[in-house]
Amino acid sequence: MPRSEPRSPYDGAWHSTFLYTNRFISAQRQTSDAPFFMIPTAPEGGANNNSPACKIEVPERLTVSHGALVRNGLTDRCICLPVREAVDAEILLVHSEEYLEAVKQTPHMTLEDLKEFTLQYGDVYFHPNIYHCAKLAVGSALQLVDSVLMGKVKNGMALVRPPGHHSMRSAANGFCVFNNVAIAAQYAKQKYGVKRILIVDWDIHHGQGVQYCFEDDPSVLYFSWHRYEHQKFWPNLKDSDYDIVGKGEGAGFNINVPWNKVGMENSDYLSVFCHVLLPIAYEFCPDLVLVCAGFDSAIGDLEGEMCATPDIFAHLTYLLMNLAEGKLCAVLEGGYNLTSLAQSVCQTVQTLLGDPLPPLTNLTGPCRSTLESLQCVRAAHRQHWSCLRHAVDLPTFEISTIRIKSSGEENKDEAEVWEEQKSPEEKIWPEPPKRVSPRVCSAVVLPDGVVCPDACERLSSSEDLGPHLLTLKKDFLKDADDSAVTALSRVFSLIDKMKNNEIRNGLALVGDAAMTMTCVVQHVAAEVDSRVFLVCVGNGNIPGHIIEDGKTLVVQISGEDTEEQGSKYYVPVCLKKGCTDTSGFAQAMFSLLLPLGYQHNPSLVLLVRMPGSGVCDIMWQQLTALLQSFAQGHTLVLLQEDDKACVGPTASILLGNPAPPLGQLPASLKEDAEAVERLRSRLQADWNLLLATAPENGGTDEG
Repeated sequence: MPRSEPRSPYDGAWHSTFLYTNRFISAQRQTSDAPFFMIPTAPEGGANNNSPACKIEVPERLTVSHGALVRNGLTDRCICLPVREAVDAEILLVHSEEYLEAVKQTPHMTLEDLKEFTLQYGDVYFHPNIYHCAKLAVGSALQLVDSVLMGKVKNGMALVRPPGHHSMRSAANGFCVFNNVAIAAQYAKQKYGVKRILIVDWDIHHGQGVQYCFEDDPSVLYFSWHRYEHQKFWPNLKDSDYDIVGKGEGAGFNINVPWNKVGMENSDYLSVFCHVLLPIAYEFCPDLVLVCAGFDSAIGDLEGEMCATPDIFAHLTYLLMNLAEGKLCAVLEGGYNLTSLAQSVCQTVQTLLGDPLPPLTNLTGPCRSTLESLQCVRAAHRQHWSCLRHAVDLPTFEISTIRIKSSGEENKDEAEVWEEQKSPEEKIWPEPPKRVSPRVCSAVVLPDGVVCPDACERLSSSEDLGPHLLTLKKDFLKDADDSAVTALSRVFSLIDKMKNNEIRNGLALVGDAAMTMTCVVQHVAAEVDSRVFLVCVGNGNIPGHIIEDGKTLVVQISGEDTEEQGSKYYVPVCLKKGCTDTSGFAQAMFSLLLPLGYQHNPSLVLLVRMPGSGVCDIMWQQLTALLQSFAQGHTLVLLQEDDKACVGPTASILLGNPAPPLGQLPASLKEDAEAVERLRSRLQADWNLLLATAPENGGTDEG
């Protein structure tokens, strides 16, 4: 993706740029649990030092990414397969025959002819080897789709050059020759009969080539956020604005989120996912997820000038992994700061491998500019998606053409404001924390006679429970029988092992879920730095004392109307049909649970299924999966003893398997949608990640 200022396509150093063969690193772990992972490597010799080159879309983008993956031991955990060149029929799924025939001639052109040929297109660099490499890039994306859809692997990432999302039917554009992801989508539809495909483009530039390919196609939902700045940033298209929603039958299936200022942070990215992408994506219910994985949207990249740290891509990836039963294919697009690029690629691959997510700190909420864009996007798509139909939004801002000046800018002319924004400062950020997987993924506390799920570790009566037994008898269960005390002491032991990172998560089948929940919260809250995110599904009383110290944030989803009892740390979500209302439950997950959980930043997630909750198993599994976003996966699930049938499905999610799809969600009840919106409005003064609208008056661009 090109720079914001036009340049000659041949300025700067001259060297070989697109020299790759189909030689790949061999994998040691050949199992279907590993993601598919492809890295073309440069051949020995053959470089033409008199060839034109681009200064930023360079071969080192792949070599540094590969080096980081090797150093972190990730390549050994991935399946690496040789790629192939795409054939003409595959390229013609998206591109015209005239264009393909023209590109075929480039290997035989002189440098002068290549220069002349390049001038037909916008911001693209042709080299004698680019046709071969562009076919390999497409072939890599198609091999990845084959492997995922044939069930050989769960998911994967293809590291390829040249990128593709700008190339159009009959034109190269923005470093892109063939549109890798668009071809992959058409290929999946044609070869495998895939009915619905979600394409998520988090590159900092708008992938207009993908948009144009599918703008009238309701079988492909295309989402892109991109630096726009009121049409002042490349590719400078009105078609990149929020009100371009698709055409004809494809109306509503094109979502553009314009960034109208630089410096966006993790909070801004998460807000867009929670309040726009995820609700619509779950309503759409894709059969396959493709990601245009451009990392020029990460901190330190002079193209993007954003401040989102590499570990955000771990979370964005994970939030997409429970769609389409986990069938996710990421294909590299941009990313030009070699440090943040390599870190972001590692974060993405680690998440695909199932490693615990890194904690995200200092999430202060979206800035005003993001809120303006969010508000406009939600309003533009309200008529197309039932999840937005009852959104309580203010009238849309004309953000496409009007520059809304923040405080202090009133006396500056427009040129001065934009010149200041174009002057990037060097960013410094810490290296993402090491993501360590505990020795045991999931452990269970089960009564005698209940079979332990495969791959889970059972905490037996042989555990050293002495210290906990004394504490329980003294402080919690003075009048309880020995069996209840012993069962709860095992739950405490499980929590301790999670705290020491010996176990990632756990499940307990208990006689009294409400009593166990209260004891667990009190036990964990005794720790100085503990923070608990308690999600209670079903009716039941939540003792007031467990939220008084602010360490425990409680969200209760039920059919009981307790809205008036709510406070900052107790959020009662009342659904008219209770937890059986799948659409209302989903809206609560995205609009409330995820933003609250991220901002609370817990050290433990406690998920409780109360007796007779009525929540269906598939929704329960989706909820369990999404809650793994927090506390580095340290989640304790409490089930009532008579809910034995739920143990297996819950354990499957805790072990890292994707949740089953919910199906295309119908419209939620108007009363439920409005209740969730009222809650969001009431709480957003304390929890800024709940914001989805800009202040009516005043406000700045600060988060």
